[in-house]
Amino acid sequence: MRKPKLRELGEAVKALTTRAYTIKFPFEPSEPFEAFRGKPEYSDEYCVGCGACANVCPPGAIDILDDIQEKKRRLILHLDNCIYCGQCELNCITEKGIKLTREYDLATLDRSTLVEKVEKNLLLCELCGAVIGTEEHVRWVAERLGTAAFSNPTVMLVAMKELSVVREEKAEKSEVTDRADRLRVLCPRCRKETTVNF
Repeated sequence: MRKPKLRELGEAVKALTTRAYTIKFPFEPSEPFEAFRGKPEYSDEYCVGCGACANVCPPGAIDILDDIQEKKRRLILHLDNCIYCGQCELNCITEKGIKLTREYDLATLDRSTLVEKVEKNLLLCELCGAVIGTEEHVRWVAERLGTAAFSNPTVMLVAMKELSVVREEKAEKSEVTDRADRLRVLCPRCRKETTVNF
């Protein structure tokens, strides 16, 4: 009976003389492990504004706001609602548009600081003004399609504007669509109307 008590006493003395296993976090930085899922951040260079991250976000922490007057799309990530699951990074079409960092110390008293934003230019239909997507997204699709991009006039026109081959002209809105409207930046509904009518 005495041996277990002596062993426990030895463990207690050893614990008092050795340093603690825990880290002194607020006073010393703690480096998380490599696969740690921390604060998500948008990359303005690689994000194309497609909104895939918002569609797969389980808690709905990402908002998509389209401002048609300014022709801007804003993706707003609310870090106070984020559960750091990594679905946004996993489903990003460019694989680099949004990344989970290893930053975890986000404690704050002001919730307005817990916001990540990215802003992209919108591409609108020249006939009805409906949102098609962002310019960078359509350009990204054109790059992936290669020569197959010429099968869709909208994708082709956006790709050609990048090469300065197509002049930007203000299209006049008319109630009746005609054959010439097929070579404009159109939403799927307007493209169908120009195809069915002629």
